[in-house]
Amino acid sequence: MPKDIVRDFGLLTLGTRLRRVGELLQANTQEVIREFELTIPAAQYPFLAALNRDGPLTVGELAEAVGITQPGATRTIGQMADAGLVEISVADDDQRRRKISLTQAGQELATFSQTTVWPSIEAAVRDLCGDLDGPLLDQLAAIEDGLGEQTLLQRTRKTRDIDNEPRS
Repeated sequence: MPKDIVRDFGLLTLGTRLRRVGELLQANTQEVIREFELTIPAAQYPFLAALNRDGPLTVGELAEAVGITQPGATRTIGQMADAGLVEISVADDDQRRRKISLTQAGQELATFSQTTVWPSIEAAVRDLCGDLDGPLLDQLAAIEDGLGEQTLLQRTRKTRDIDNEPRS
């Protein structure tokens, strides 16, 4: 079995390592989302959260809030509009700008997610990162190893099982 070159090269490949951890976390998050019988892609959740928290935003404001490029935000917003989660209208103050707001379905998903899905994912990530201490590269290795040992989905199930135990 070949050795993990990205891990072995340490800080030289930190960008690749961070992307890999991000992709692992996002893929694991998608499994948790499916467990709740939802079809929203994990990458759309930050948009849903921003609109839920801040109300209607322009494409540029959403891109800034999520930390991605405007073309990337435009693509995601289009997908969310196709799914019936957001509506796109012309901004009152400038006809060239588009305002994005949650539809009723988007608001219902945001409310459900905020009370049920997001706390579950956050608890699973907290469980994953709970014992981290020390240098960053060691922490990244621990996160990768931890996801290899037990996915976020398994961690959310464990947390939900504990939460559902009868109280004495």
